[in-house]
Amino acid sequence: MGELTSQPDLLVSHNPSSNRFEIDLGDSVAILEYEIRDNEILFLHTETPPKHEGKGIGSRLARAGLDYARDYHYRVVPLCSFIAVYISRHPEYQSLLAK
Repeated sequence: MGELTSQPDLLVSHNPSSNRFEIDLGDSVAILEYEIRDNEILFLHTETPPKHEGKGIGSRLARAGLDYARDYHYRVVPLCSFIAVYISRHPEYQSLLAK
């Protein structure tokens, strides 16, 4: 079975009224929740339904959230351990971290 994230229909959508990024998986939704305070974006929680774990969905959410932070000049506070680890493994996002 091919990697799920290679399917173009699995797009990340931004739901600002719920403060989260989402991927509709058909039977469930994967999410990255955040909060914005002044010039910082706090990434609070990433959740991928268990049956969809290990398919790159969390990474897709992380990239979308971090790209959004870059585009809107937010400093990143990774309170979610998944996002913190993702940033540590992707140096292109480390400059976004709040001091």
